[in-house]
Amino acid sequence: MRRLAMLIVFGVFGLGAAAHADEGMWTFNHFPAAQMQADYGWAPDQAWLDHVRLSTLRLAEGCTASFVSGDGLVMTNHHCARGCVGALSDARHDYIADGFYAAALKEEKPCPDIEADELMGITDVTGRITAQTAGKTGKAFAEAEQAAIAKVEAGCDTGADRRCEVVTLYNGARYDLYDYKRFQDLRLVFAVEDDAANFGGDPDNFEFPRYDIDVAFLRVYDHGKPLHPLDHFRFETTPAKAGDIVFAVGNPGSTQRADTVAQLDFQRDYSLPDRRTLFSEEAGILWAMGQQSPELRRETLTDYFFTMNSLKAYQGEQKALVEGPLMARAEAAEAALRQKVAADPALAADAGAWEGIAQAETHYGQILMRYILLELFPERVMPRDVGDAMTLIRYAGESVKPDDQRLEAYTQANLPALTQEIDAKTPDYPAVDRQLITWWLMDVRYYLGADDPDVKAIMGRESPAQIADAIVFHTRLTDARYRAALLAGGAAAIDASPDPLLVFARRLNGPARAVLDDYDNNVKAVITQNAALIAHAKFALYGTSVYPDATFTLRLSYGRVKGYEQDGRFVTPFTTFGGAFARATGQPPFKLPASWLQAEPDIDLATDLDMAMSVDIVGGNSGSPVVNREGQVTGLIFDGDIQSLGGAFGYDGSVNRGVAVDATALKLALAKIYHADRLVREIDQ
Repeated sequence: MRRLAMLIVFGVFGLGAAAHADEGMWTFNHFPAAQMQADYGWAPDQAWLDHVRLSTLRLAEGCTASFVSGDGLVMTNHHCARGCVGALSDARHDYIADGFYAAALKEEKPCPDIEADELMGITDVTGRITAQTAGKTGKAFAEAEQAAIAKVEAGCDTGADRRCEVVTLYNGARYDLYDYKRFQDLRLVFAVEDDAANFGGDPDNFEFPRYDIDVAFLRVYDHGKPLHPLDHFRFETTPAKAGDIVFAVGNPGSTQRADTVAQLDFQRDYSLPDRRTLFSEEAGILWAMGQQSPELRRETLTDYFFTMNSLKAYQGEQKALVEGPLMARAEAAEAALRQKVAADPALAADAGAWEGIAQAETHYGQILMRYILLELFPERVMPRDVGDAMTLIRYAGESVKPDDQRLEAYTQANLPALTQEIDAKTPDYPAVDRQLITWWLMDVRYYLGADDPDVKAIMGRESPAQIADAIVFHTRLTDARYRAALLAGGAAAIDASPDPLLVFARRLNGPARAVLDDYDNNVKAVITQNAALIAHAKFALYGTSVYPDATFTLRLSYGRVKGYEQDGRFVTPFTTFGGAFARATGQPPFKLPASWLQAEPDIDLATDLDMAMSVDIVGGNSGSPVVNREGQVTGLIFDGDIQSLGGAFGYDGSVNRGVAVDATALKLALAKIYHADRLVREIDQ
């Protein structure tokens, strides 16, 4: 599940430009109702916005979900629940391949590591943060900002059922406190087969037309019983048609649409190429292992899926910066803005902000590979036991500090989420883990150099394979009860443990924490300060009718069900069940499940299956409900077209499209293909 969030982790800051037509990922406290009214002749009122907000959830796995019944039934994508589905599988029950359906409430299975957050309210806390950071730079700024955020979050009455999070918007020009209701008991109700959810595989990924039904249903439980939410979506009563106004409600992960030219240059020339190289290596290792046996294929399939998904996204983002008009537009917009700032005496002091960011990016380039390999990979890409070990070691060090001096992930406000992650029982795949850890450490030694002090401190005289063997075959951290006991015992228990994985994590933590501090103090803090100056200048010149870059927080995008022109032909906005059967070859990745083949005579093949919309989305919108004017679910976002991959840096309404399963298709599949009568009745209530 950690790797599902990769598209979010690597994001860096931005400020949205003035939006036009369907562009914009709008916060719920600043939705541009007047602008939409002018463009569309209709806009939602506050009651509509509140209902939609409270019906939508954020999944900690990097996705979106939504309540679709009064009994806590939650709809999201299959690939968003894939970690849970895989964790519940074993050699006798391959729920990824075969799907899952709980025909009765008692058959619903607890997901080991899924958390859902419902946004209850938003409060502007900008003054409380900036009062503490004023006049500070570099490390002093980073520490003051961290302390101020921790203090604001600690002021909430947080606990197992509440989460408060300070969100940095407009590159530090605004800070909002997001107050969430937290749900940690989610259970799997239904998941389609992988062949249905991922029909077309990598060739069709980020493409349209599509023929997937990428859906899973979970249920939120409260004190052991199904939750009864105050708000939930009902399914549409009239099928969507071309031209309909639709909304995508979700948690887009990160965008960099107002990055400076220096930042975009860095992405194009350094960050994206390095990520592509590393993820290509990992994909090759996972694919090769999956060819060795059916069991290894099952164990590697989910990691391979997410690695390939990330890799294709990075390729699309780099292509957009190399071949598309985005760089030219960014250069022209930046030149015009800098000219206006220089000419305005009230803003002239901000003119050095661009150079400050450029210097930070130069430094980032010097530490980039070290930061990725030592800090990001152990937490987000390596087998979860490595991430758990690092979490425990960091917790031991951070828990003895005052709350406002801790790293954000280790504050009291975030302790329930950390506890759930450590306590989660997930499957152990030692052969796969050993191979991945060996590869990672070989890359650490290759890219940083065998004589590098950090490499020597981490590896000593051992080879990558020797370290991997000790980590995988001699650790007790695969036992959730042992991890939970260490966490409960605090710093004393963790520091005293002789577990070989914790011993290794202690060696890794020193170099990893050093590069993290370097990044926080000399890259992130510098960019935050200077980008905030640019944001203030934009506000002064253009007003505040702009949307902030995505931050994996709840946003609302609007547009129409709409086709587009590609390679001289018009792409219609709908596909049908008949198109899926016509595209099927009987062989992966174009293999339909047996359930579909058996149900074909009972299906109206002209029924819409997937649809394209001009809504503005990026990674993190997976699982977003598509909502119509009546506030009904009319679809389920699961992807975007290939052009939308440039959405990290800009939006082109002529070709950027969100791709969703049609709600009509969802109900037909549940009834005719999967005979999930219990779900159909619940959704129809």
